[in-house]
Amino acid sequence: MAAGTDLTPTSYIGHHLTFQARPLAGDGGFWTVHVDTLVMTLLLGALAFGFMWWITRKASAGVPSKTQAFVELAVEFVNNQVKGVYHGESRMVAPIALTTFVLVLFMNAMDFLPVDIMAWIYHNVFHQENWRGVPTADVNTTFALALSVFALMIFYSIRVKGLGGWIHELLCAPFGSNPLLWPANLLFNAVEYVSKPLSHSLRLFGNMYAGEIIFMLLGMWAATGLVGVFFGSFLHLGWAIFHILIVVLQAYIFMMLTVVYISMAHEHH
Repeated sequence: MAAGTDLTPTSYIGHHLTFQARPLAGDGGFWTVHVDTLVMTLLLGALAFGFMWWITRKASAGVPSKTQAFVELAVEFVNNQVKGVYHGESRMVAPIALTTFVLVLFMNAMDFLPVDIMAWIYHNVFHQENWRGVPTADVNTTFALALSVFALMIFYSIRVKGLGGWIHELLCAPFGSNPLLWPANLLFNAVEYVSKPLSHSLRLFGNMYAGEIIFMLLGMWAATGLVGVFFGSFLHLGWAIFHILIVVLQAYIFMMLTVVYISMAHEHH
């Protein structure tokens, strides 16, 4: 659906924000799968991990290529960031951080593709009327990623403190171990635990969703005439350049919060 048709801004944006949804049972509701989000996440995941595998396979101990040198700098940067935050003994935290950063970066970068051109490709090549190509603009994706990090946080907390130690911490911190204080401690810790995946997921989703909306508004403005095309294209380019910072920064923030939450799981109260 191109911006040049007789569409209102509401219908234009509404069309581009409609998922390819398939109910798993009955009328769907909660049990509805966003096929476009799943497919794009799998494709981008394969692309991201394939890229890392390709770089690793071609790595040499001699003079590195420009691509290898860039990747080595990125790996060293992530490793230094992890060392500055995480002081535990697990050797898996740095690979988890790098994997998280690369995957989220690839999914965020889909926002750079022109929405109307991609809609035309999805419709005419793949015969899909509604298809959204930015997985992180779907709150289901960001919640799934955040819940994965939440599960890692629980895993490391139990691994370091033991199941009994973790339960003891839930009931006895921060107000004390008196049984009368157990409900207050449990409520306090429940709020803390719930807030982490909520803030982790909604921060990434909000930024990518807002960026997608702005691209659509600029595209709609470009349909108002020659003046709109000129200013719309100029602003679209400016926003795309600024959005590079947002895409990379949000991937970095998501990665750092992942490391911070895993590091917090190692702390004893």
